Amino acid sequence: MKILITGATGFVGRRLVKSLSEHQLIILTRNINNAKNNLGSHHQYWQTLTDKSDLNDIDAVINLAGEPIVNKRWSNKQKKLICDSRWDITAALTQLISKSTTPPHTFISASAVGYYGRQDQNPVDETSGFHAEFSHDICQKWEDLALQAQSQQTRVCITRIGIVLGKNGGALAKMLPPFKLGLGGPIGSGEQGMSWIHVDDLISLMAYLLSNTDLQGIFNATAPQPVSNAKFAKALGNALNRPAKITTPPLALRLAMGEMSELLTTGQFVLPKRTLAAGFEFKYSDINSALDHITHSAN
Repeated sequence: MKILITGATGFVGRRLVKSLSEHQLIILTRNINNAKNNLGSHHQYWQTLTDKSDLNDIDAVINLAGEPIVNKRWSNKQKKLICDSRWDITAALTQLISKSTTPPHTFISASAVGYYGRQDQNPVDETSGFHAEFSHDICQKWEDLALQAQSQQTRVCITRIGIVLGKNGGALAKMLPPFKLGLGGPIGSGEQGMSWIHVDDLISLMAYLLSNTDLQGIFNATAPQPVSNAKFAKALGNALNRPAKITTPPLALRLAMGEMSELLTTGQFVLPKRTLAAGFEFKYSDINSALDHITHSAN
């Protein structure tokens, strides 16, 4: 299968490329030399979509591109970059698919559980409503643009991705240093939901959606057992054999991170109802086993 992938050099993308190595991959990247060094020179590389008139020779598209949402304080400039880095490339892909006479049969496009906004203690699934805020606004337009590619010839699968856990990157890269020093713990009350997924399960879900051609629509890419922030902190402390009792006050985070701190002090308990109904089986459903595997595995 010939598969076009965006966001291939990111934490998830690198693992996805490795898992799809039996396919013919086309990597869209701004820095081809860097991508070749990370992913290998045997793939085909595109630097832009602007010189393409269609995607007639592509079987599937997997769209993971987007500026990391927690890398920098949310200035107006950074908010625009977060949005544009997702919306522009998704719109371009959708336009090329719609211009194709033999378009890709599958378009898998990333979104995030931020779609739901803050949800207190109420569990949510793919059919639930949302709380209007910046994270929802990003995801709503991101999804709407991708869904415009849906046709009788092309099915669209949207993955609302939770906190991706894995070794050597992702969310844990920022969490591990204080926890390893015994300085970790819950944020605020610790009652806010954390909807997580092991990176291996996320890669497996992408492959599952790719190969099961009857599936389309919205799928929550989150483990079946979301946890509170306090339970997550305790599980990470246990996995590292370190105490995890030092609470971070929300005000301190607000001063350090601004509006972005709300991603950490609020949350949601997201259930993968449609994902499970589609027959997908998670390897890591329990946060303790997931974190134990990540912190004790060789790679």
